[in-house]
Amino acid sequence: MTSSKKSRLSMLDSLAAAGAPSPAPASSMMTSNRALRSARDAVDSHRVWDLEPHQIEDTRITDRLDPEDIIDLRDAIETNGQTVPVLVRRHPSEPDRYLLVYGRRRLEAIRSSDKVAKVRALVANLDDDAAVRAQISENMARRDLTFIEKALFALELVENGFGNQSQVAEVLTVTKSSVSMAIAIAETITPGLARAIGPAQGIGRPRWDALARAIDETGADRNALAQTAERVYTDFAISAVTDDGTNSAPADPSVMAFEAVFKAAVPAPAPQAAKPPAKPAPAAQKLTIDGKRSATLRRSAKGVNLELAGGEFADWFEAEAQTLIQELHDRWQNRSEG
Repeated sequence: MTSSKKSRLSMLDSLAAAGAPSPAPASSMMTSNRALRSARDAVDSHRVWDLEPHQIEDTRITDRLDPEDIIDLRDAIETNGQTVPVLVRRHPSEPDRYLLVYGRRRLEAIRSSDKVAKVRALVANLDDDAAVRAQISENMARRDLTFIEKALFALELVENGFGNQSQVAEVLTVTKSSVSMAIAIAETITPGLARAIGPAQGIGRPRWDALARAIDETGADRNALAQTAERVYTDFAISAVTDDGTNSAPADPSVMAFEAVFKAAVPAPAPQAAKPPAKPAPAAQKLTIDGKRSATLRRSAKGVNLELAGGEFADWFEAEAQTLIQELHDRWQNRSEG
């Protein structure tokens, strides 16, 4: 797993457009740069500190659904060292302890390592509000956060008292409608079910919205849906152990979990009633004159059709049609007389 190049993108610009990333506006870049610059300016003499992992607490708002995905990062740090420091701030009440501002995956990678004992960190003097803004700015630089991760992050910002939806939208430099839409989807699905599904890379806003509407309309049991997602992860883990190496491209279990939950939540369309078999068309009746085929009589739901082969007889029949039909009708009326 290679780390993505950081590009200045607005964190939720893509929430209302199927989750597809789009270039961030200049105001977003300026806001992100300003918050990060303020964090850098607050760093103690720009010195990189070597801290014990246990000295750092992570009490931040969660911004990823798969924080355990750090194996590749751990291996890279063990091989090449920690090239990018994490950012921490001093604990307000406990000396020699720190609160993480950003760099969770790096911290978790080192905590799980048997070879790297210290965390390289910049220590900044930030209050709670400035720390959250720095975390937001760092997130805005990432391309790899998925729609549901961004939606849950916005929801947690509101629920944890950072501000109302308008204030969160202002900080994230996006429209309030984008934040409102994302939060509404996250609330309907619920964070618990969303976390059971996972990040679902490539699943954008329209399908998450469709899942939310299906759950809302059918009243699907979210706990049961979460168990469906968990079974997918269990089956995936079992298949990974028994895999004989023939699968060239490993699947994303979170995408598989989303598809399973979506299938369970969205009711299957009711089968259409079978149409009664069409009645076979009656066979045409061939009419002959002096043993030769001269006309065809066809009966349909609309009536009787008589087709005459072209020729003099057909011309005469056309000219005498009114007289002939009257004579035939008279014969029909008199058929039981006599």
